[in-house]
Amino acid sequence: MTHKTKVAIIGSGNIGTDLMIKVLRLSEVLEMGAMVGIDSGSDGLARAARFGVPTTAEGVDGLIAMDGFDEIDVVFDATSAKAHVENAEKLRAHGKRLVDLTPAAIGPFVVPAVNLDDQVAAGAENVNMVTCGGQATIPIVAAVSRVTPVAYAEIVASIASKSAGPGTRANIDEFTETTSHAIEQVGGAAHGKAVIILNPAEPPLIMRDTVFCLISDPDPAVHDDVRASIARMVDDVAAYVPGYRLKQQVQVVAVPDDQPVHTLTGGTPVTHQVSVFLEVEGAAHYLPAYAGNLDIMTSAALRTAERLVERTLAEAPA
Repeated sequence: MTHKTKVAIIGSGNIGTDLMIKVLRLSEVLEMGAMVGIDSGSDGLARAARFGVPTTAEGVDGLIAMDGFDEIDVVFDATSAKAHVENAEKLRAHGKRLVDLTPAAIGPFVVPAVNLDDQVAAGAENVNMVTCGGQATIPIVAAVSRVTPVAYAEIVASIASKSAGPGTRANIDEFTETTSHAIEQVGGAAHGKAVIILNPAEPPLIMRDTVFCLISDPDPAVHDDVRASIARMVDDVAAYVPGYRLKQQVQVVAVPDDQPVHTLTGGTPVTHQVSVFLEVEGAAHYLPAYAGNLDIMTSAALRTAERLVERTLAEAPA
């Protein structure tokens, strides 16, 4: 029997609960060591207790005081940006590796299909999963930028209002700022912008994401390479987020001469716009399938923690 590494999840809301179920059902290298919340009546803590997972409603302080805390190697934080700052400070002294699902961005950004191996190799102790919109769209920006420079990239993430819990709603500003930075730092765009839309439609709609990239290369062969690169990247993301897919063919169109795109690119001339339309259907482990925004975050976090642990095991002496 393969030895599994114990993990804890801070945050017993929608994201934390979905992540717990993924660890329990899907992971071959991780096992739940603790589920942590601040509301003793939360559904997440109740479910954890039914699964036999140790729980505490005393937040990170309760986690540190729990029997078995020393055995926990990785801690996921699914609370809020503000709370993560405090949680990270309290856990730093205990040598735990943190996977941050909030927009706090204390540690380096990680988008598994783009830069996970690099960050694992760098030995980062606190990695940030950007945002749901970032996890869905930054791979596409990176797929374009590895073929040709991207002067400007803009992403629009549209999620069902019902899938946006209090943590998401409290972090809208952090969402846009963090995602914009990651579009540049991880995606490779010279300039980035992010927009999130909470769609109140009934019945709720599956997560949709739109990516616009401005490039300066009129060569049709390069455009074909861009399309092929995007197709490969979609397959790479779908390997850990099965509901991730292109909604229609990638569009590459000439930018009209009179379009004032210089205000977006900082003056860099561009010739074409690449438009990519995505859909992310959730696996429905905890919430309905329309909550793809949660599924892509928890799936990315699970993949990241597993890779961190696998590297540690590979480096351990025989």
